[in-house]
Amino acid sequence: MTRERVAVLLSGRGSNLVALAEACARGEVPAEIVLVVSNRPGAPGLDRARERGIPIAAIPGKGVPKEEHERLVAEAIEEAQARWVCLAGYMRLLSPTFVAHFPQRIVNIHPALLPSFPGLDAQRQAWAYGVKVSGCTVHLVDSGCDSGPVVLQRTVPVLDDDTPETLAARILEQEHIAYPAALRMLLTRTWRLEGRRVIFD
Repeated sequence: MTRERVAVLLSGRGSNLVALAEACARGEVPAEIVLVVSNRPGAPGLDRARERGIPIAAIPGKGVPKEEHERLVAEAIEEAQARWVCLAGYMRLLSPTFVAHFPQRIVNIHPALLPSFPGLDAQRQAWAYGVKVSGCTVHLVDSGCDSGPVVLQRTVPVLDDDTPETLAARILEQEHIAYPAALRMLLTRTWRLEGRRVIFD
């Protein structure tokens, strides 16, 4: 089976990068992570990539026009010959121009059951709202905020004695399962979009 070339974009600790990289190494996902890009040069996720021998690119976004920053990121991805882009805690909203550059090949994971609680601090949003079930969502990226078509979701019960932190920790465990599973589905199965729905044949 052909291994797809994947770039990972992150801004933080990189735990989902690790989950994806380990799934690729085990052969569960027919892909190779060929580049990790961060808009924050000090992001711990860059260290996680270095530890695994994955090439990195730190492309600071602060104080740089969005169009210029995205051009540099896209160039780095193309230079690495990556066909797919996985967002793993990438704290920047991508422009329609960038998304169109990689049509239906940008994937994100969000720590809530979309369309509920998009945006930042989703776990705290869910906890504060009082929902009884939360979870995580892997979705294709469009030009909105956490608004792209859903690929896969996993649920987590919200317990009466939960705090936002304990809930976030349990959701993260499911993220590490869901992200590799969803990427494998996208890479190994025939699928299509019908409106907003991702249909696997």
